[in-house]
Amino acid sequence: MSKTIHCNMQTALNRHSEPSSLQMEKTHLPFKIYKLDDGTANNHLMNNVPHQHNSFELIWVLEGNGHYWVDSEQHEVGPHQIYCLTPGQVHQFRLNRNIKGYVITFSQEFLLMPKDNAALIFHPNSFHQLAGTTVIRLNEDMRTEMEDLVIKMLKEFDNFLLLRSEILRGLLNIFMIYLTRQYRPAVQPPSKQGNRALVSRFFSIVEKKYMVFKLVADYADELAVTPNHLNEMVKKVSGFPASHHIRQRVVLEAKRQATYSGSSMKEIAYSLGFDDIAHFSKFFKNFSGRSFTDYKKDAMQQYLSI
Repeated sequence: MSKTIHCNMQTALNRHSEPSSLQMEKTHLPFKIYKLDDGTANNHLMNNVPHQHNSFELIWVLEGNGHYWVDSEQHEVGPHQIYCLTPGQVHQFRLNRNIKGYVITFSQEFLLMPKDNAALIFHPNSFHQLAGTTVIRLNEDMRTEMEDLVIKMLKEFDNFLLLRSEILRGLLNIFMIYLTRQYRPAVQPPSKQGNRALVSRFFSIVEKKYMVFKLVADYADELAVTPNHLNEMVKKVSGFPASHHIRQRVVLEAKRQATYSGSSMKEIAYSLGFDDIAHFSKFFKNFSGRSFTDYKKDAMQQYLSI
């Protein structure tokens, strides 16, 4: 399911007939693949308006250019690059008419790779920042092999054959391995090493419970450590204490909703667990550096002017 400030795009189906078994299969399969230059991809990309999905998404540009916005980041779109998006990220693509490439979406459950391996691409900045995306430029030697895999995925996706899901899952897994091999994350200084397993679990809980848990003590209880120890470990790995990341995750969600949902400040405050709108307003300004009203106004102007 996708949400957008302007519209909720749906695939045009014949309302006077029952969907075929192939249509039902495609609707419920937690994997989809489109060509960038066809109408289905345009519908999925929400016709260039801010939106978000609850699936992982890879956008591979073969030819053409344009630009896109993911959360607070703006990037130029260029050929031979793959943009890796995580569930919940607000994004907007504006591509030129001569664009060629592919869009691949899938759920975490559909991917065969262990979560730690997938996290190399989809959560590369977890220890440093909660927003952001990964852009991978493909080398010439690997492009041919990876496009061959994509062509096989397109063919399999368009046919209702025995073990279709299993073949698609296998092809996607090989594609992701090739993609991961070409990602070159920044090397973290030895001085920042710490209990990375504990910190990784902390970030996972933050992602699930930031609307409810606002105190370091809440997360420390979940992890069976003291609040001081958790703050210290998170700071060693990320450079900031646990409390900083908790607050920034709440601010990030407030920014996302302010940008795409059309909800009022009161509605957003309540959705994030704030009973007092004045408290939320002060919280947002203290930890984002701007008033909520100013941020929402500027964010919408930036999106509309892209």
